[in-house]
Amino acid sequence: MALFAAGQAAAMQNNPDGTTAEERSNTARLNADQLAKAKAETQTYEAEVAARDQQEAATHSEFAKETEAYEAEKARVAALSAEERIQWEADVAACKGGDTTRCAKPQPQN
Repeated sequence: MALFAAGQAAAMQNNPDGTTAEERSNTARLNADQLAKAKAETQTYEAEVAARDQQEAATHSEFAKETEAYEAEKARVAALSAEERIQWEADVAACKGGDTTRCAKPQPQN
């Protein structure tokens, strides 16, 4: 019993800052709990940031691919149009030069 009372007395003694060993133990436990919670929240946040960054990179990649395809199609159509214009100008010049096979056919009148 005396040993038990001595243990309780030691637990009740104040430290230089006025706290007891029990208070320090509770504070340490609460601090550890808070640290664990903060670490878990940080990991969750970092995972969300990584997922967002990955999605953003995928979106940028998809946009770049679509832009490249659009620009390629635009260049293809421009080249085709240029070829058709060159052919048309050559046909007009040949027609004016007397080659009636290269003249435009008359359009029917309504």
